[in-house]
Amino acid sequence: MTSYDAVIIGSGPNGLSAAIRLAEEGLSVLVLEGQETIGGGTRTAELTEPGFLHDICSAIHPLALASPFLRTLPLADYGLEWVQPDAPLAHALRPEEAVVLPRELGEVSQALGPDGAAYRRLMEPYVRRWQDLMDDFLGPLPIPPRHPFLMARFGLTAIRSASGLARGTFRGPRARALFAGLAAHSMMPLEWPAMGGFGMMLGILAHAVGWPMARGGSQRIAEALGAHLESLGGRIETGVWVRSLDELPSARAVLFNTTPRGLLSIAGDRLAPGYARQLERYQYGPGVCKVDWALDEAVPWQAPELARTATVHIGGSFETIAASERAVWQGRVADEPYVLFVQQSGFDCSRAPQGRHTAWAYCHVPHGSERDYSDLIESQVERYAPGFKDTIRARRVYTAVEMAAYNPNYVGGDINGGVQNLRQFYTRPAVRWNPYRVPQGGRGQERPHLYIASSAVPPGGGVHGMGGFYAAEAVLKDLA
Repeated sequence: MTSYDAVIIGSGPNGLSAAIRLAEEGLSVLVLEGQETIGGGTRTAELTEPGFLHDICSAIHPLALASPFLRTLPLADYGLEWVQPDAPLAHALRPEEAVVLPRELGEVSQALGPDGAAYRRLMEPYVRRWQDLMDDFLGPLPIPPRHPFLMARFGLTAIRSASGLARGTFRGPRARALFAGLAAHSMMPLEWPAMGGFGMMLGILAHAVGWPMARGGSQRIAEALGAHLESLGGRIETGVWVRSLDELPSARAVLFNTTPRGLLSIAGDRLAPGYARQLERYQYGPGVCKVDWALDEAVPWQAPELARTATVHIGGSFETIAASERAVWQGRVADEPYVLFVQQSGFDCSRAPQGRHTAWAYCHVPHGSERDYSDLIESQVERYAPGFKDTIRARRVYTAVEMAAYNPNYVGGDINGGVQNLRQFYTRPAVRWNPYRVPQGGRGQERPHLYIASSAVPPGGGVHGMGGFYAAEAVLKDLA
């Protein structure tokens, strides 16, 4: 075909979700992907040795199960299977002590002791109504919430800093440290406003849907989305890097599953000047330094309960994690950084040859850092798992700069597609009544409508596809 209703640039979960939504309504759709495989942040590859499958970016997917759009798709029909570890996550507090967060709220007191009741009071109202909460939390702008009282109650608590919420809610170090590990996923200082909301949302999801992984790797999510799209008549082409709108086939709409920088690079001369200036001021956050390991044996945790889950937060006390995240914004990495550690092969035997294991971890680093922090990350793991270094048979390191080179959407190594602080959460990527439409300069009648459908639009980062879904809704309205 030489003409389509819509062309989507980029095949991450948002791009594929946008394509599926348009194809559901009978539109002809083409997805173009620069890499040889689809997936964006949901790719899996043998990064170390043959037979060891590593998720290149995202690995654990509570938002995929909670997504108002993805949970309606028949992805299981295309082979997608979710694996739920024994517990959603654990926090390595000291080498000999860990906090394991159970799936059931009623079991929290066993993990948090005297703070168990306070934790339940904080989370239970939202766990009970998690679908209503996620429908609004991952809802479009500028549509008002469908459950305003629930969202208002959540917002009054979530607007607080993670530091203020943890200290005001919990008395003991175990609950405070656990909450710090949850909130630090934001990649922002825990003292900032609304960081408490990040910790709450991830905790709510742990009890509502768990923190699952895709059997066989995150690539299976993209493959299922792609197969469903093709069943609807959509088309996907890989190995096609788009550098200009002039390279595209004729289309009524073009959707960018890219960051604002990618949009500027491809279509900058078509954009309204004021809008382009806002995109140029868009703020990207810290990067990550990520290490993938092929291991000869399971991780030798000193606290054996850490083997119950695929996701381990390594960072010690609340104060240590807060200092680690603050340091990144000051242009440095702490001597004992907060490390996000994932050990999937203990629950999914397809990830490694029999008797062997895989693991990956990253720490947050200053934006655009070229430094290899793998020694620091491995030393941090070794504190909690003596002998870990001896189990390593191979490793693959991505510095922040290398992450950006691998995927242009990871600007400076920022895997979230831009800072998600209070200011930029609702104004990403620019101050617009409808953030998904891209205003163009001039009045050319033949040019296609442009849209941005990525983690750089509300509701932000994560494997949920909602940014793409809402961009597609804007397309359907405009092309009707």
